[in-house]
Amino acid sequence: MSYQIGSYQLSSRLLLAPMAGVTDRPYRDMCRKYGAGLASSEMISSDLSLVNTRKSQQRLPQKDEPGIRSAQIVGTDPEVMAAAASFNVNHGAHIIDINMGCPAKKVCNKAAGSALMQDPELVKKILNAVVAAVDVPVTLKIRTGWAKTQRNALDIAKIAEDSGIVSLAIHGRTRNQGYTGFAEYETIRQIKDSLNIPILANGDIKTIEDAHFIFDYTKVDGLMLGRISHGRPWIFKEINDILVNNSAITPISTKEKIDTTLTHIRAIHRYYGTDQGVRIARKHIGWYLSHLVGHEAQLLKPLTRKIFPIKNTDEQLDILGIVLNDF
Repeated sequence: MSYQIGSYQLSSRLLLAPMAGVTDRPYRDMCRKYGAGLASSEMISSDLSLVNTRKSQQRLPQKDEPGIRSAQIVGTDPEVMAAAASFNVNHGAHIIDINMGCPAKKVCNKAAGSALMQDPELVKKILNAVVAAVDVPVTLKIRTGWAKTQRNALDIAKIAEDSGIVSLAIHGRTRNQGYTGFAEYETIRQIKDSLNIPILANGDIKTIEDAHFIFDYTKVDGLMLGRISHGRPWIFKEINDILVNNSAITPISTKEKIDTTLTHIRAIHRYYGTDQGVRIARKHIGWYLSHLVGHEAQLLKPLTRKIFPIKNTDEQLDILGIVLNDF
């Protein structure tokens, strides 16, 4: 089965969650390869005065990027958000996603991200302004609320539907939880029961069994995968095999996992260049190794100690290749 966003028919009900500092072009390409139905950009500031910085340019969806391109924007001013949405559409975005789910202090301290859920009237103004500004589908990502005693996701969801939002993703935690504790899915289930637009569940999808449970319990239209994909982009294929194709998982061989790791790291080097590329590659190398050798520190640390101090792209790849050759 597939997932519909406006006029766009996605190839999978599994979407890649936008993650700041993670879902860049190389990462999106890798997850799409393994079956992510949509891979949105990292969170992009709505402040267009920043658009010419290297960081902003690297975060924008690229015009040569295959498939459906989604740009996630963040901000607090309706007019500024509308202008940012138009800018991203003019530069190749097929879908605009609005971030009202980020719990980071530096975002919430500016009253953006999930902090907006404290102000439903402003939420309404932002959504109406963005939807009116562009001729492409607009989606929204939220949390269950600001705090345990302020779970207002259902109210925000109804505002979203009335404003013309065509798809809604919900992380099953409040802003105050950050990424601690456990996600809850009852709120997501209630929203799915109450709205007519497609709903995505997000949060604490750590295993294929989790994905199966969340689909069955909430009856959502799709799942948005985040941290589960770190160092294992093939998770999209594994979950699709079970939940979508109703077939047994086709095992990903160790050789394919190694080839994927090296392909991804090379793509990072090409995209960012030597200095920045080597730094950004480190966290991805750590994630890949943790899945290949295990998360135990005594197994992982000796390998990362060999690789992390390296400052040259060729040497980083050479040493990584030697390490991976031992598997």
